[in-house]
Amino acid sequence: MNLLELCNLQGSLFLMILAGAVLKRRGIISKEGEKCLTDLCVNIVIPCNIVKSCLISFDASIFKTCGLLLAVGFVLQLVCVALNKVLFKEYSEQHRKVLQYCTIVSNGGFLGNPVAEGVYGSMGLLYASIFLIPMRVVMWSAGTSYFVGGGSDRKKVLKNVLTHPCLVGVYIGMFLMATQLQLPGVLKSTVTYIGNCNSALTMFIIGTILTDVKLREIINPTALKFSVLRLFLLPLLAYGISLAAGLDSVAAGVAVIMTGMPAGATAAIFAARYDSDAPFAAKTVVLTTLISMITIPAWCLFIG
Repeated sequence: MNLLELCNLQGSLFLMILAGAVLKRRGIISKEGEKCLTDLCVNIVIPCNIVKSCLISFDASIFKTCGLLLAVGFVLQLVCVALNKVLFKEYSEQHRKVLQYCTIVSNGGFLGNPVAEGVYGSMGLLYASIFLIPMRVVMWSAGTSYFVGGGSDRKKVLKNVLTHPCLVGVYIGMFLMATQLQLPGVLKSTVTYIGNCNSALTMFIIGTILTDVKLREIINPTALKFSVLRLFLLPLLAYGISLAAGLDSVAAGVAVIMTGMPAGATAAIFAARYDSDAPFAAKTVVLTTLISMITIPAWCLFIG
């Protein structure tokens, strides 16, 4: 993808985010509607998009690369969990919870998939789905424990991870790719049409999140420092680990781009639910999202 195509992709995503913000401002998308869109994306649109990405010819090298990507993803998550033990000690407990969660959980599931698909096509979407598995595991275990403590029910955590709709989409997609089983025409078309809604709907959701915080209030020293970690240092680490693991250019690019995604929007939801600093979480999510509109294309150009 050349510079012009990359700018066009980023511009299209930004306009869709802007459309979501306008719809929220005008009351067309309410708070309840925002939750409905999020549930719709997580439970059917993104899983269908993942399955669609797997409807390709079988290649043993793809499975090898997926295995390496999975390993790189787990290594990165372990590093992030370790960093959380030493970083953020000087912050208040409420801010520390948010920053620790945002370190391990990015917005890759919403913003990352459309970018990976736009830059690398169906293969990029498949690799992104595999790369996100470790994050989803850590999100429902260590990530949740930052807010609710270490006494979470492990069986419930395991169930949440294994039955997550996006992971179910990965199971189905990998099965179809490995067996080369052909879906009936009407089912394949349905999955494809639903999956194609992913980019627009996820960008609308991000746009609705941006409206929850006044722009003049989002810039603060803590969020700026965290943005450097989330958008620059972590993807740089991902690039180094990818090179060491011998990933090909597409897989390495996906690993870097997905790691360089902004803070996960669920941080604000958890912060509000468990009496942490929800406004601070929202500001962190919004600021990293806005800065990522510049850093994501920069990383794409850096990777080549």
